[in-house]
Amino acid sequence: MAEPTIDAGTAGTGAGPMALRTSPLAHLEERMRAAAVTGARGVALIEWPFLTMVNLRVDPASEGADRVEKALGVPLPQRCGHTTTSGPHTVVWLGPDEWLVVSRAEGATVGAELREAVAGAPGSVVDVSANRTTLELSGPAARQVLEKGCPLDLHPRAFGPGQAVSTTVGPVAVLLWQVDDTPTYRLFPRSSFADYLARWLIDAMSEYGADEVV
Repeated sequence: MAEPTIDAGTAGTGAGPMALRTSPLAHLEERMRAAAVTGARGVALIEWPFLTMVNLRVDPASEGADRVEKALGVPLPQRCGHTTTSGPHTVVWLGPDEWLVVSRAEGATVGAELREAVAGAPGSVVDVSANRTTLELSGPAARQVLEKGCPLDLHPRAFGPGQAVSTTVGPVAVLLWQVDDTPTYRLFPRSSFADYLARWLIDAMSEYGADEVV
């Protein structure tokens, strides 16, 4: 998926110019790129803006949940901290009857399909895409960078690919998802805290560009 930074919004009904949607971290794109470190202690930080995020609540034992799974093509994870992925959709467990659907598909389409699936069953579907942005931290030193400010035990024996939990990095509350064992992590902060978190991560990455002291 190509890294987008600016996306055209929907044009109004008048003859005025088309509105532009700017990601919460577009102004830091160059700083994040410049902070990247290569080699054995490599680490890189990018933003994935404008991902679709839908908060889903439905009784996991209901027909509505069955219809949701069919619509998404992916089972709803049933355990704390777990995710399931299929095609463009990843579903993150938030609670016994609550999930976050993260998708590369268009938000209106995902929302409409989920609302149709939940219809008639107790539950709700709320598009929360504008509430958060997505930061991706990856590379051999990514875990060490996070460990500077995350209280979780991120060692592979305790946390690994396919797991996602609510935690903090520095003073910022995030949903933290480990995507693979590179390791690659995706962090979902509130948009209003994204600037602080990105700057915190850039600072935490800086030592890995220097020679290692032995």
